[in-house]
Amino acid sequence: MSDVTPSPIGRPTRGTTGVNRLRRVDRWIARHPVLRRTDDPLVVDLGFGASAVTPLELHARVTRVRPDATVLGLEIDPERVSRARAQAEGVPGLDFALGGFEIPIAGGRRPAIIRAMNVLRQYDEADVADAWARMCGRLAPDGILVEGTCDEIGRVVTWIEVGADAEPRTLSVSLRLAGLEDPAILAERLPKALIHRNVPGERVHDYVGALQREWNRAAVVAPFGPVHRWRTTVEALATEGWPVRGRSRWRLGEVSVDWSAVAPR
Repeated sequence: MSDVTPSPIGRPTRGTTGVNRLRRVDRWIARHPVLRRTDDPLVVDLGFGASAVTPLELHARVTRVRPDATVLGLEIDPERVSRARAQAEGVPGLDFALGGFEIPIAGGRRPAIIRAMNVLRQYDEADVADAWARMCGRLAPDGILVEGTCDEIGRVVTWIEVGADAEPRTLSVSLRLAGLEDPAILAERLPKALIHRNVPGERVHDYVGALQREWNRAAVVAPFGPVHRWRTTVEALATEGWPVRGRSRWRLGEVSVDWSAVAPR
């Protein structure tokens, strides 16, 4: 029996997409232990937009790690689904369907990973918990939701890892270091759960401020290149006691921090 729901839950996104826009979060997903250890490497790209570009790129990146991985792109606009199917025709392990936050998948399969980028930007902060709960309710027991936002060309990207219990675990930030003037630019692209919390008295405001402060202090090592400056910045955060993670990925302009350090008060 199919689990497909006839009426998708959600609102149409703007549909904005572009080549390599989500490459930073894709690289993180492709290296995530969940993808590597799951018995059923099904990845859902929710709200993929006006073309098949981002699902195609996601499929290419995860299958380098798990050749048996499959990607399902979901959209609530039937025309977008039809267009994507035509664009990606003949690509094995990639399919498209009509669906929203209910994550309809035939045969009772549960995805290991759901990627929902730039989907919640048009919603109110109060809607986030319900959307997370709906999506996470469809995950495999050890699966994750990756929910966040980015700029139009993928140089500023932030996302939250949420467990199958709908509890957030980490906030990740990935910035293009070449030409970066101020890491506080990430504040413009924080996920919906945090973007309105970047005000004095909130933890995420403290975190953005600390990142900016240490980046400015690290200007003394700028002659050694932006990667060295970024690593110096994040090392300083760790020394201050910020629970930062992902040391092997700092060279990419990326850093993750425990959710407890940025959670709304």
